[in-house]
Amino acid sequence: MVFLTTPENSMDFRITGLSPEPFLPFFFLSDAELAALGMRRYVVDQYPGFPDRITLEDAPLGETVLLVNHVCQPAMTPYRACHAIFVREGATQVYDAINQVPESMRRRLLSLRAYCADGMMLDADVVEGTAIEAVIARLFGNADVSYIHVHNAKRGCYAARIDRADSLA
Repeated sequence: MVFLTTPENSMDFRITGLSPEPFLPFFFLSDAELAALGMRRYVVDQYPGFPDRITLEDAPLGETVLLVNHVCQPAMTPYRACHAIFVREGATQVYDAINQVPESMRRRLLSLRAYCADGMMLDADVVEGTAIEAVIARLFGNADVSYIHVHNAKRGCYAARIDRADSLA
């Protein structure tokens, strides 16, 4: 993890993974039961390659992950959205950190989408994960931006949510 330390990127932000609760019932289903629900189980065979949306880590080789469809933007706006994501079977520790970017995001090309409180998109940008702080600061420079969603730019999968750290105190 890398801490935000440069003055030009001094906007405090909080990145969070997804709660494991909605996914727990699926961890114990058979492959056939998962398939009937439109889900798939995979054994991780490359690293990195299977980014877990709960812990925000790439799953280790040999572990199992579920590929599920997730509503990442539930707002009743034209920007309502869902996409495929991976969740590690058995993952329960939600990533929640201030001014830290997980390595699983650092190593990817990312799409950041800034939304106002009612779920309308106000701005967006694409950035290498190694330079994400500057884009977060620029997007949050607009006082109307309430939160940011991060997606993996190549496949479009939802990665995480970013909030202003000061707004969560």
